[in-house]
Amino acid sequence: MNIKKHVPNTITLLNLFCGCIALVFATRLDFEMAFYLVCLGIFFDFFDGFFARLFNVSGPLGLQLDSLADMVTSGVVPGYIMFYLLSNCQHEVSSNSWIPFLGFIITLGSCYRLAVFNLDTRQTSSFIGLPTPANALFILSLPLVLKFSDSLVMLEILTNQWVLLGITLFSAFILNAEIPLFSLKIKKFNFKDNALQIVFLSLSFVLLVLFQFLAIPLIIIGYVLLSIVNNTLKLDEKKNS
Repeated sequence: MNIKKHVPNTITLLNLFCGCIALVFATRLDFEMAFYLVCLGIFFDFFDGFFARLFNVSGPLGLQLDSLADMVTSGVVPGYIMFYLLSNCQHEVSSNSWIPFLGFIITLGSCYRLAVFNLDTRQTSSFIGLPTPANALFILSLPLVLKFSDSLVMLEILTNQWVLLGITLFSAFILNAEIPLFSLKIKKFNFKDNALQIVFLSLSFVLLVLFQFLAIPLIIIGYVLLSIVNNTLKLDEKKNS
């Protein structure tokens, strides 16, 4: 039996396992532990592909399994988090309202994005639309910002039904938007070929040190904006060449 071919799929299943446990902690309102478990799941999600390439055992089974695991860790969990946030708004939402269930639009958007990703041959070295793990981190950071931030403004924003619905719809949109986003993978060990990645990661580190959990939504938004700027500069270069 070739053990190597089972290593990547086992790592993928660990991603799924982390997502399942994260969901349990989320239902117990332990959002900090849910966040860390999703981070661990994303860590496994990165390394299943790494080991598949290392052992040269990539295949269609691994691709499908990877998306199914991501569906839970980066789809169902953030959908539930948004459902909870909408259920506990200070304004406009009653306990019997159907509006909180709209939080699962994030799950639907994630599902659609994962299905498209499996068929889209353009996304081998970069992304089109926000990857589901990045979107999951954005959504899971919101209750932690509420918990650890002393800002009354943030409290008003993140307990407002209409703001949360706007975030939900934007999340589903940006997951599937035709916007190329640069990859964080460093393939050549030199600054010239990785300047964008190095600058982004350095700024992300500084933001995390300064703002802790509040830095996470800022980093994700910055990633999208930086990608748009990078795309614009590339288009200008092509026009001028």
